Amino acid sequence: MADLVYPPVIVAIKAFWKYLGLKFDFQGEENIPRDGGSILAINHIGYLDFALTGTAALPAGRYVRFMAKKEIFNNKLAGPLMRGMHHISVDRSNGSASFVTALRALRAGEIIGIFPEGTISVSFEIKELKSGAVRLAMGAGVPIVPTIVWGSQRIWTKKVKRNLRRQGVPITVAFGEPLYFDKKSDVEAGEKLLRETMLKMLHEVQEKYPDSHEGQRWAPVRLGGTAPAPLN
Repeated sequence: MADLVYPPVIVAIKAFWKYLGLKFDFQGEENIPRDGGSILAINHIGYLDFALTGTAALPAGRYVRFMAKKEIFNNKLAGPLMRGMHHISVDRSNGSASFVTALRALRAGEIIGIFPEGTISVSFEIKELKSGAVRLAMGAGVPIVPTIVWGSQRIWTKKVKRNLRRQGVPITVAFGEPLYFDKKSDVEAGEKLLRETMLKMLHEVQEKYPDSHEGQRWAPVRLGGTAPAPLN
């Protein structure tokens, strides 16, 4: 598909990152397939996760098509950009149409970005996952690349006033080794494997994160932070 909107948006986003003075640590880019369809299953801790993940995937020479709630597409400013970048609108009350659209895109060789938790985790821990990512991987015959973002919650997240000051916040995006599922795979077992893999990756990223989590609102209770306790 023609990409007339994506390139200039990338230029604008990179300028925004430069303005914020972000310190990037992109890991595992070699795990992103260079061709063919695949799914990035991403943890969700802030409103900038999609843009940061898309930026981290650029060295692989791939554009990521994200599945996002339809309300974003209804926005007068964001909507045309989302459609122009061929992202996929998700109606949470009826997800079948978006599932079919994503399935077709995967079979056409696109990379689809999914937040399998369904919403931002205010505890910054990984919530229980929806089964959509695994079912899509099974239906399209494509791998899932577990993906972890850390640091984005310090800039803009749910229930916290956004902070767009230039602070040199460290941002980590890590792509794990692909997971493969066939049509005979057990969905629940696949979902459990995906979550366990993402949890392990998250803990590894947090362990190597350069800034201390102790006493920070952006850090989970498990690491000595003051974020709300997880609900699950």
